[in-house]
Amino acid sequence: MTTSDTSAGVTVAAPQTAHAAEVLTPQALAFLGGLHRAFDPRRRELLAARPARQATFDAGDLPDFLPDTAGIRTDPSWRVAAAPPDLDDRRVEITGPAEPKMMINALNSGARVFMADFEDALAPTWENVVSGQWAVGQAVRRQLTFQTDEKAYTLNPEIATLVIRPRGWHLDEAHVLVDGSPISASLFDFGLAFFHNAREQLDRGSGPYFYLPKLESHLEARLWNNVFVAAQDALALPRGSVRATVLIETILAAFEMDEILWELRDHASGLNAGRWDYIFSLIKKFHTRPDMILPDRMQVTMAVPFMRAYQQLLVRTCHARGAHAIGGMSAFIPNRRQPEVTEKALAMVREDKRREAGDGSDGTWVAHPDLVPVAREIFDEALGERPNQKGRLRDDVTAAAADLLDTRIEGGRVTEAGVVTNVSVALQYLASWLSGNGAAAINNLMEDAATAEISRSQLWQWRVHRVTLDDGRPMTSGLYASVRDAELERLRASAPEFRWKDAATLLDDLVLRDDFTEFLTLPAYRLLDG
Repeated sequence: MTTSDTSAGVTVAAPQTAHAAEVLTPQALAFLGGLHRAFDPRRRELLAARPARQATFDAGDLPDFLPDTAGIRTDPSWRVAAAPPDLDDRRVEITGPAEPKMMINALNSGARVFMADFEDALAPTWENVVSGQWAVGQAVRRQLTFQTDEKAYTLNPEIATLVIRPRGWHLDEAHVLVDGSPISASLFDFGLAFFHNAREQLDRGSGPYFYLPKLESHLEARLWNNVFVAAQDALALPRGSVRATVLIETILAAFEMDEILWELRDHASGLNAGRWDYIFSLIKKFHTRPDMILPDRMQVTMAVPFMRAYQQLLVRTCHARGAHAIGGMSAFIPNRRQPEVTEKALAMVREDKRREAGDGSDGTWVAHPDLVPVAREIFDEALGERPNQKGRLRDDVTAAAADLLDTRIEGGRVTEAGVVTNVSVALQYLASWLSGNGAAAINNLMEDAATAEISRSQLWQWRVHRVTLDDGRPMTSGLYASVRDAELERLRASAPEFRWKDAATLLDDLVLRDDFTEFLTLPAYRLLDG
């Protein structure tokens, strides 16, 4: 380990890694230090409010729309800032980790937008976060390349609009200390991307665009807005240069969508239906309630009541405020060696995207370049010559609190196959993440931290409440252990180089402990190499 101090009072304590000198300049570190000192105290206050609010749900309360902000929701006059030209047509967005090869493929994919992910799809090793920031800068300047023995990867003349997703407010970056304390990972990821690239992006006719993850309240959105204002002022950039799309991926944020857009209105571009984290959030927030237990993950589709209400309310809210409404992720990975499996899955993708387009969504997410033309065809048909569907107001949509919390799923069951799938996916993802890969192809799906969170949280929920499987057996610690052992034996044989022991130990703790762990990435980060 090497430690270097800067005059800004920021300490980098990390292994030597490529591109660190280019990314972690004294000026950039001073900028990060300023952001952290200004905004970390408020971040910590907001994080401390989360468990206090959770305690009310554990005691039996349920969330509702906020009475104190009713005026914001009922005022028809306000709108968010108009979208910049290169962020007005978002019919297909592709996502992936901030890694050079995947970034080039995504930027060249034909999607209108590419979200370079520093959060759920990137295991935050020090090498990954530093090289990811370097790759972002290279992509902004159209200089990003990647070379293998077989192929040279370069950017096409026409590429997707670049958007960055920093890590959530709950995470720290342990390798950078400000006055002795770990820096907020959100401020680290945002700050470096903004400092190095915002002016360059504006000069090129684009701008510093971001996706904001894991927000639980409009107060957390307000903090981001304050960060944006301070960052723009510090670099003498016009206020409103930053544009942010908020992922509505927590059940609590669904009750504050208007308020979140209001807080960010000078910087807001829209909202996204972050479906996988949203399912996880519902399980997490109501983990003590036996009446809100979800069945096998594959049965929790966008067509079930609470997901349908959430998606349609998101479209209505966004279009009433002139914001983009972006649909959720299709995580399927086409497999050319299994054409029958692929065609069946593509039919489900088409159905999902038609539902989103029919609801009025302005665009949608995919995880693989081969899905771009599939989604684009559907949204081309829905949009025609229009860049979006913002003019389609969904005044017909009503979603009460009870609709957002209606977890009834007709025919929903917990099965042994569901237990096996959850154990297998969680083990494989954790082993991949601990090895430095945050986007793992598992069973023809691109799994990231959000889907792994569903798997491990369902196992905890089913065990604690001794849910009865469809074959009559209760879900117990013993059943979990027997499935885990069988899956470990199978997986070790197929990929002996992975950290299966660490993955199993971590999953055991997540599933078998008495209390519910808020995010799996918190204990996993302590085990991450680098």
